[in-house]
Amino acid sequence: MSIDPDTDLAALPYTGGTTGNPKGVMLTHQNLIAARVSGLAAFPYFEQGKEVILAFLPFFHIYGQVVLMLNGLCQGHLLVLFTTPDTEAILAAMERYKATVFYGVPTLYEYLKDHKDTGKADWKRLKVIVSGADTLHESTMAGWEKRTGSKITEGYGLSETCATSHINPIHRPKPGSFGCPVPNMNAAVMDPETLQFLPPGETGELVLAGPNVMQGYWQKPEETAKSFMEAAGLRWLRTGDIVRMDEEGYFHFYDRTKDLIKFKGFSIFAKDIEDVLYGHPQVKAAGVIGVPDPAVGQIVKAIVVLQGDARGKISEDEIRAYCREQLAEYKVPQIVEFRGELPKTDVGKVSRRELRDEHA
Repeated sequence: MSIDPDTDLAALPYTGGTTGNPKGVMLTHQNLIAARVSGLAAFPYFEQGKEVILAFLPFFHIYGQVVLMLNGLCQGHLLVLFTTPDTEAILAAMERYKATVFYGVPTLYEYLKDHKDTGKADWKRLKVIVSGADTLHESTMAGWEKRTGSKITEGYGLSETCATSHINPIHRPKPGSFGCPVPNMNAAVMDPETLQFLPPGETGELVLAGPNVMQGYWQKPEETAKSFMEAAGLRWLRTGDIVRMDEEGYFHFYDRTKDLIKFKGFSIFAKDIEDVLYGHPQVKAAGVIGVPDPAVGQIVKAIVVLQGDARGKISEDEIRAYCREQLAEYKVPQIVEFRGELPKTDVGKVSRRELRDEHA
């Protein structure tokens, strides 16, 4: 049996369903090998067969499947497997196995920066600490560095790009940015209405072209057609993510197009409000959505998880007052709801889709 690496499928991971229903992503052998080559170029300081990686990210998710499993096995690294992301077990394994590389998600770093045992691990020993799968809030990054003395390197990717399209250069990371395109990846910012490319400094939709970009969505030709466009001789994937590229070529995330909140003609980025909420010392987690309102389009709702000792002591008005100090009035949440936890995807990303579905 012969295999055509350019067209034959090697994997069919499903999207996380953060903003819509999960879709099967058609990845060929060539897509996966291209992702592997990009990974080698992005992390040239890894030594073959010598790295120790704590593999607690699920292998059925593209982050764990490609970044940990595929790259780890191809390079002969030791993968310490976990069935669940138990923080105590992870911290214990850090020292027991002398981990050299750490891959995580923002919610895990948010929990670990305040964990009682985090200081027992030697985080400075690690060659790199990577965050992906969701936006890393600057307050989390600053709190982590203060607690551990180490830095988190933020990256970006999708199931549709075999996990990675951007990463911060290890020697020159930029806080608040998810980095620069990995080798062989073309990235641009496009006006989602006119489909024209935008210059540095302007905000628009991220589009990607490269050998690790998927073939399409499994048995969904209409979804596939809507997700691609031809321009400048390349087939570009429309990510649906609103970003900006600065003058140095670093990309900055704003929001998913599906997460934009429309209020009286204003476009509000949920991430802007979440960044402010995460800066509150008593806020542990937050999710912001737009709730349909016939008079104004949508009103802003913040669902907030407080730190344990603050529950019952902080009011909705106090949260709104805190937001008002840093946000324009139209961005201040009109509704604040306190909960014990937020719905999350399999890798710990806050699921705004589930929060929105509650108000459908």
